Amino acid sequence: KEYLIIDELSYRFRQPDRGEVVVFRYPDNPKEYFLKRIVGLPSERVKITEGKVIIYNNQFPEGKALDESYYIEDDVVTMGNKIITLKNNEYFVLGDNRNNSYDSRRFGAINKKYLVGRAFFRGWPFSRAEILDSPEFKI
Repeated sequence: KEYLIIDELSYRFRQPDRGEVVVFRYPDNPKEYFLKRIVGLPSERVKITEGKVIIYNNQFPEGKALDESYYIEDDVVTMGNKIITLKNNEYFVLGDNRNNSYDSRRFGAINKKYLVGRAFFRGWPFSRAEILDSPEFKI
C-alpha cells in the first residue's frame, strides 16, 4: 500500500547494481509486481548460511559476507540455507523485511527481462516519504 516513483530508464543504459531496490514482475505470475533489493549479480554465487549472505565472485573467490547493517536491523537474521550460481542475466533479490519476505530464497533468481525498474522515491504514506538510495555495500 505504498506509492512509488519507479525509474524505468536507467537499466536501458546500465546494469542493475547491488543494493538497488527494484520492481519486477513475479515470474510465476507476471501480472504481480514485487519490490526487493538486489544482493546477487549475474555470474556470482550467493550462499545463505548461518544468518549471513555470502557473495562469491572474481573479486572474492573465497567468498565475502555482505554488510547489510545500512538497511537491516542488527537483530534481523537472514534465515535459510541456500547456494545458487547466477547466470549471465540473473539477479538474486531479498526483501528488507527478511522474516516475512517472499524472495529469491523461495522462488529463485530473477531474469533481467522481468525487471521493471529501480524504485526511486516513496511518496505514500507521507510518514515514510523518502528517496530510496542504494547503499555502498561493504563486501
